Amino acid sequence: MRYVSALRILGAVALTAVPAFASGGGGEIADPAHGWDVLWEHVLLDLFIIGGLFAVVAAYWLFKYRADSPTEVGTGPTLTRAQMFGWTLIPAFIFMADDFYLAANGWTLWNTYRTVPKDALEVKVTASMWSWSFEYDNGATSDVLKVPAGRPVVLRMTSEDVVHSFFLPKHRVKEDVMPGRVTYLWFYPKEAGKTYVTCTEFCGAQHAEMNADVEAIPAEEFNTWLASAGAKAAPAAAGEQPATAPGSAL
Repeated sequence: MRYVSALRILGAVALTAVPAFASGGGGEIADPAHGWDVLWEHVLLDLFIIGGLFAVVAAYWLFKYRADSPTEVGTGPTLTRAQMFGWTLIPAFIFMADDFYLAANGWTLWNTYRTVPKDALEVKVTASMWSWSFEYDNGATSDVLKVPAGRPVVLRMTSEDVVHSFFLPKHRVKEDVMPGRVTYLWFYPKEAGKTYVTCTEFCGAQHAEMNADVEAIPAEEFNTWLASAGAKAAPAAAGEQPATAPGSAL
């Protein structure tokens, strides 16, 4: 009965811990970068505790049951049926509960990564050997990814040539970029600051130089920049109209 009670307590702890991790903090935007850091800390802590526990137990048994002479043949202790089941089922349950807990948190985090917030700013990304190009809804283009701080950003990405991989180390997010397909990712620049994006899929001789700056700036400053860049892009777009417009001479 003591074993059954212990199993019930461990199960209750695991079931209550998963929703606590998944909530992301009271209806606010769940920053996947923070979730990634939390999950990684849990995995490292889990590996350290389990690895340390196994190391201590193994060292103890190696010392306790060591041979005192070359001719000595060791014998193991005889376990009762209860001890046998206890040594088998309790560790198995603990490890499985721990694995399910981490797997559930990983699945929750995956859903967060794939669910774009409603008010996210959308930016089109085009990759080509060996540069990134960013285009906004008003036609503005840039080789620097400028985004407003405090607002989620979703990137719709494609490639003009080979497979690339868009990686934002600070925001713990990466996604392949392929020709003929549009992939996406989103991130949450909560504060103003500068970071970078790099390609993590080998794409040719200058793959290591395929980087670009990512600037998160205050919203008002971003709106001003976006309006100015869009105004500059409009005449350029108009200049791309066919020269054979109606009524024009050939």
